[in-house]
This record gives sequence, C-alpha cells and structure tokens, in this order.
Amino acid sequence: MKTVSLGAARPTAVKFRMPTRDNLVPIRVDVEVDGQRYRDAFTWNPRDPDSEIISFAKRTAKDLKLPASFVPQMLHSIQGQLAEFRSYEGEEMQIREKIVPLKIDLRINNTVVRDQFLWDIGNLDSDPEEFARTLCEDLNITDPEVGPAIAVSIREQLYEIASQSVSAMREAKVSKKGRRAPEFASNSKAMNNSLDLFKYFGSKGSVVRKRKEWYLYEPVVEAIANEEVGGNDATEEINSRNA
Repeated sequence: MKTVSLGAARPTAVKFRMPTRDNLVPIRVDVEVDGQRYRDAFTWNPRDPDSEIISFAKRTAKDLKLPASFVPQMLHSIQGQLAEFRSYEGEEMQIREKIVPLKIDLRINNTVVRDQFLWDIGNLDSDPEEFARTLCEDLNITDPEVGPAIAVSIREQLYEIASQSVSAMREAKVSKKGRRAPEFASNSKAMNNSLDLFKYFGSKGSVVRKRKEWYLYEPVVEAIANEEVGGNDATEEINSRNA
C-alpha cells in the first residue's frame, strides 16, 4: 500500500480557491416564513450571474408551492454566502498539512450515513461529487439525494479550511513578523485534526492507519423507519441539489 509522507512538503502560498477540481461554493439555506420551513444544501458556481440566483429562488418556490415571501429570504441567504466566498478571492492562502481527516454525519430522508476518511487538500483535481457517487455505489445507497448531500458536506469542510487559511495569512501580513511562513492555530475542526496527524505519526509518518484501528474508518449506513423520521430532531435532515 502506498504511503504519503507528512513531513516532506513545504507550505506554498497560492490564490484562494476551493481545493478541488471545480471551484464550487457550498450553499446551505434554512428559511422559515409564517410557520413554513425550507431547508436545502447545494453547490453554486461563483462565476454565475446574480440573475441566476433570482431565477433559482423563484423556480424553487414555485416547484415546492412555497409563498412568494420565501423568495427574498432565499435570495438574501444565497447572496450573502456567495458574497463571503467572493471576499476571499484574490487573497493568498497557505495550507501547511496536505492530508486532513474529514467526517460525514448526515441523515437524508430515511438514510443515516457516518464516515471519516483522509483527504489530500493539495490535490486540485479532487472531485467531491465523484467521491460521493462512488461511496454510495460501494455502500449500495440508492437514494439519489444522499450523494449530493455527502459532496456538499465535504465541500463545506474544505471551504472552512481554505477560508481559515486566508484569515491566517491576513493576520500574518498585519503583524509583520518577518518573512518566515506563518504558523497559526485555526478554529477549524478539520484543520485542528490535521495538526493532530503529526502528533500521531511524527514528522516522517504515514497516513496509513494501524490495522487494529481500521474500524475507526469504516463507514456506517443506517436505515430509519418512516415513523422515526419525524421524531429525530438531533440528526440533520437536508434536501440536496446541485445548481
């Protein structure tokens, strides 16, 4: 089995973008109007014109038979998240650890999926959507909404890592502490976990887990009976769509 060294690569500053093949923004909408609630998670191309957002919101409200009052709320949510993403564009980011652990813990309709795996954020050809499709095939998951939900969750975690890196670079420039690469502590759960990999493996370690710990990385899929779906508020429930 091929191993990857965690101590060889030196950090390099690059312009902000999602560390994936397609530079798509993970969007999560949760709007409630007059006792009705709309929740959705999907990806959006930041290069698409804002007129597409208006069309999407109107079409979604019409398809789901939601009152017209939902449209401005949806627009505000989507445009706000896109504006935040665009505020990072052109900025430098630097991610010291290439291998990070990601976690999936989702409930989509009657399916619960829990998994954790290692992701190479230095691979700009990675494809969360393809990974999610393959995972669903391997686990015999047939619900078509599960794959997109997994992909969005992966993108959200990668986006957090990238945005935290931009913030760290900004702080390093302001502090003017010299030319050395900035060392920073992030509030990102995924980034903190990546730092823990060095403690576990050491500077010349491998990303291959010990055999006795393989069970930690086994995916879990559970089916929920219809009568249980409405009563499990502690688990996330989302509808996913790729824009």
